[in-house]
Amino acid sequence: MSFFSVKNLSKNFGGLIANDSIDLEVEKGEIRGVIGPNGAGKTTFFNVVSGFYTPTSGTVEFKGQVISGLPSSKIAKLGAVRTFQRAALFPEFTVLENVVIARHINANASLMNAIFGHKNHAEAGNVERSIEIIEFLGLKDEQDNLALNLSHGHQRVLGVAMALATEPELLMLDEPVAGMNSGEKAIMVGLIQKIRDIWDITVLLVEHDMRTVMSLCDKITVLDFGQKLAEGTPDEIINNDEVIEAYLGADDIVART
Repeated sequence: MSFFSVKNLSKNFGGLIANDSIDLEVEKGEIRGVIGPNGAGKTTFFNVVSGFYTPTSGTVEFKGQVISGLPSSKIAKLGAVRTFQRAALFPEFTVLENVVIARHINANASLMNAIFGHKNHAEAGNVERSIEIIEFLGLKDEQDNLALNLSHGHQRVLGVAMALATEPELLMLDEPVAGMNSGEKAIMVGLIQKIRDIWDITVLLVEHDMRTVMSLCDKITVLDFGQKLAEGTPDEIINNDEVIEAYLGADDIVART
């Protein structure tokens, strides 16, 4: 049984076929990348597997349970949690408060309780765990800063921290290095590796930055025109003639890596 699997997945919007009969299996402990040229169907695929769209046909399974058709909130409670290209932060609250709020919301607390939580033993545990996550991701020095005052790179890391606050087993990252400079990208790559290697969290990511994908992922799935074009290790993908053609030529894909 695969840890996370997609079977014959299709998604149509009227007469437009955005995803067409896609199969994918991710093993526990893997970092899997999903790539493809613009218009390949990556965003739709990510929205379907994370519960924001319902598939037209096919299934998504997580730890042997069919999750396709479930709302994203229920999928998250099962342990498959998604981040967004634009981090959904509470800008007027501190880094620590943002992570604590994420823990509360995952536990079905009201927003007011999430923000002002009661000073009890459980709340102390939430704060302690939130600090642990912040330190793990290198945000200790930013802990008391408002989210709105963080750099773009630190805001993206905070978005990951909030996802980790829900204690996922599968972390789905939507373009985790989008808009980052080379230094910020290197930091994010290192953090994703730590999340997998130290906390044993499986990672599925969609990303445009080929250098990041090739350096980070154990295996890569390539989509083109809504279908799975190729799948394999980074070396296999970069030397695949169909992938090279989809990316408009060998020079283009090599330049991206």
